[in-house]
Parts: sequence; structure tokens; C-alpha cells
Amino acid sequence: MPDASLGLLLLIIALAIGFGIVNGFNDAANAIATSIGCRAISPRNAIILAASCNLAGAATGLAVAKTIGQGILTPEVLSQFSYLPVIAGLASAIVWGSLATYWGLPVSITHSFAAGLAAAGMALAGSEAVIWGWNSRLVQTLEAVVTAPVLGFIGGFVLMVILFWVFRRSAPSKIRVYFSRLQWLTTAFLAYSHGKNDGQMPIGVIAMALVIYFQQIGQPGQSATVWQEIALGGNLWWVIIVSALAISSGTAVGGWRVIKTLGMKVTTLEPIHGFASNLSAATVIEIASLLGIPVSTTHCASSAIMGVGATKRLSAVRWGVASNIVAAWILTFPICGGLGYLFAWLLKMVF
Repeated sequence: MPDASLGLLLLIIALAIGFGIVNGFNDAANAIATSIGCRAISPRNAIILAASCNLAGAATGLAVAKTIGQGILTPEVLSQFSYLPVIAGLASAIVWGSLATYWGLPVSITHSFAAGLAAAGMALAGSEAVIWGWNSRLVQTLEAVVTAPVLGFIGGFVLMVILFWVFRRSAPSKIRVYFSRLQWLTTAFLAYSHGKNDGQMPIGVIAMALVIYFQQIGQPGQSATVWQEIALGGNLWWVIIVSALAISSGTAVGGWRVIKTLGMKVTTLEPIHGFASNLSAATVIEIASLLGIPVSTTHCASSAIMGVGATKRLSAVRWGVASNIVAAWILTFPICGGLGYLFAWLLKMVF
């Protein structure tokens, strides 16, 4: 039993690392698409900056990690079915995230895993497996599907209008130089906030797996201190480092098709637009991270880009491209839910 439990634990850790890398693949576009699209920062420097700041963000705080690790499935289901729902949820997010990156579609890896994990729990134990209620973390995550893009769009639009008014008498050449430099700061801020939100998800997954492992090998006392050991840098300090490196390495490789979609296809961007969209998106994400709510950095960043583009004129946004992006957001839930349910059912048959 201990050997089997250890093997499954190592499998979960491997999948969590893969999950973090795929997250970096797809969500790399969130932080660097605008800076590359408006030629404010070179691709090489943008990737180095984003990878470094993602690493720093993922190592900061555990609020989102606890939501993922403790706030979706009931402890009874995790105790009864061990690693099965976690494996199914991770597999569904990895499959969908990889396909979406190949197609150049920015999607929410956060919601991919949440949908896959919840559906896997229901496949194993019915609807009672999921923690419901208006104040539950899952419901808050679902609410963020609407609120985060709306706030990103409004924030980008309003900030862009303010900037146009403040710099209305400035020469365009000076504005370009000024905001090209400022984009280093906003790109770093968005990458940091991305790591602080999405980068914590592998931490939550590994912590969940460790809790199950210690319970199975008869060490409930150690199981109860997992989160404390991670937060205080105890014996489990490596969980944060491994998770942070996974997402930053994915960002370093970059999902170039997604970067092209956001940075070049949604609307035509100048450095001032990139500054406004990055700042508004990063602010929404940072607030959500402090509240422990997993939001889609893809949703925030994409909608902020649409918001700044709409300040020129509505036709400045390529709404056909935007509608494909929104369709991918919506399809994330049934696709990952279906995959999570299927994978959990197959795992239950095997084990």
C-alpha cells in the first residue's frame, strides 16, 4: 500500500508539473502579447521578463492554492477515492490546454482544471462530491468568468480614455517612446500577478496529493500540517519552488500562436494601448489573488485588449477573432467537464 500510494503521489506531482508548463504555454500570451505586438519589447527580453516575474509571483502567497486544494471537492470524496479525481482533473486541463495552444486560442487553464476536477468528483460520487453554495469557492470561480472579463474590458477602456485626455497635446513620437519604456513595468506587473494567481494552482494540487498520501500511510498528524509546512518554508518548501519553476519554464518556451492571436489579431496596438491593457488586467488579477479567487488571466488580459481597442472605434476590434476567443472560453467548461468525467469513470473502472 505505501509503495502504491507513493507511486500515485509521484504521478500527481508529474502531472502537476505538466499542468504548470501547459499553463505557461497558453498564458504566456497574457503578459507579453501586447509588448511584443506593439514592438515595445523584443520577444527575447519579453519572455525573460515574464518568466522571471511569473516565478516570483508563484512563490508569493497561498490563497489561490488553498482554494484549488481545499475549496472544490469535499474532504470525504478525496478520502474515499484518493487521487482519482485529481488525476482526471489534471489530465483534462492538460489535454484541453495543449489543444487550445496549438490552435492559437487563449483559454483559461484555471477554469479547465476546476471544471475537470468538479466533473471528476461527480463521476465518482455524484453531485454531493462538490462543495456548493453561494459562498463556495467553486461558485466564486464561476462568477469570476463573467466579472473578470467585464472588469478587464471596462478598466482598459476607461484607462485608455483618461490617457488620451492627459496626453492629448503630446507628440505621438514622444508618447510612443514614453509608453514603450513604461511597458516594461506593466508587463512585469501582469506576469507577476499571473504567477500569483495561476502559478499557485500546481501548489494546491501537490498539497492536496500530499494530504491524501499522509492519510493513506497512517500519518494524519503530518497530513494536518501540510499547508503550514508549505507556508512557513518547512520540509515542504520544495512544493513552491517546483510549481513556480514549472509555470515559468512554460512561459519561457512561450505559446507563439496564442501570442500572435492576442498581440496582433484582436486589434492594432501601440505602446500606450499595451500599457493600459496590461495595467488594468494586472490590477483585476492582483485583487482576485489577494481574495483567494482563481480568475482567468486570459479572460482579463484579452478583454482589456478589446477594451483599449474599442476606444478608437468599435470597428477597430476584430470582433470575429474576439468571438472565437469568447467561444473558446465558454467551451472550456463542457469540454473539460466531459473529459474530467470520462477520465474519472475510466480510472474508477481500472482501480
